[in-house]
Amino acid sequence: MKTSRDAYGQQLLAQFHSRQTTVEIIERDDKYIDTGSDPGLYFSEYRQWSPLEKRAIKLVKGRVLDVGCGAGRHALYLQAKNFDVTGIDNSPGAIRVCKLRGLKRAIVRPINDVDKFKPASFHTIIMMGNNFGLFGSAKNARLLLKKFSRITAPDARIIAQTRNPYITDHPLHPPYHRANLRRGRIGGQIRMRVRYGKTIGEWFDYLFVSPEEMREILSDTDWRIEELLNAEEANYVAVIQKKSS
Repeated sequence: MKTSRDAYGQQLLAQFHSRQTTVEIIERDDKYIDTGSDPGLYFSEYRQWSPLEKRAIKLVKGRVLDVGCGAGRHALYLQAKNFDVTGIDNSPGAIRVCKLRGLKRAIVRPINDVDKFKPASFHTIIMMGNNFGLFGSAKNARLLLKKFSRITAPDARIIAQTRNPYITDHPLHPPYHRANLRRGRIGGQIRMRVRYGKTIGEWFDYLFVSPEEMREILSDTDWRIEELLNAEEANYVAVIQKKSS
């Protein structure tokens, strides 16, 4: 990502240096604009996390890859617990913040380049903060899950947080889901970009899925859902286990 288009990273850097919390500004491709519901979320401490996040992070084992690490809140927590953890993000600003906050291994690397890591490098991949969405689409998810398989140990797991887009009472979301289906996309595959100040980020796809859609994506891959945490709610976590060879 070009630094000049890194609205997300600029926002994190501004929060870090000013110590003032801000909300994330998201623009969807149907001109809908929304803000993150939790100001300062990316810098929250463990005590401020949701019960779902606290429950999920306890399932981490071995060497850890934090995909889309943001300001490093999950990676820093695990590092403090003596886990061997590496954080990656495509935002140079985010990685700069991680390093300033003390994360030992933080790398500017988009998810599509995850196969640059050596085989069997990790035992757990975390995709917290709804970062299952970084797969972007069902097709890209299957391609990336193959890469995840190569860089993980035989008994590896993915801990992925996402949102069931169909559990909503917002009047503008169901029509968008239906429009996506008409153009051959998953209903919760949104096209979005981040804004901060005068900086406008690049458009990218972000994927929200129901548990049923996740199961369909994982079919015919090396991965299976072992457990769903909070499955009946909009926000849930999937514990995804590597299948035995």
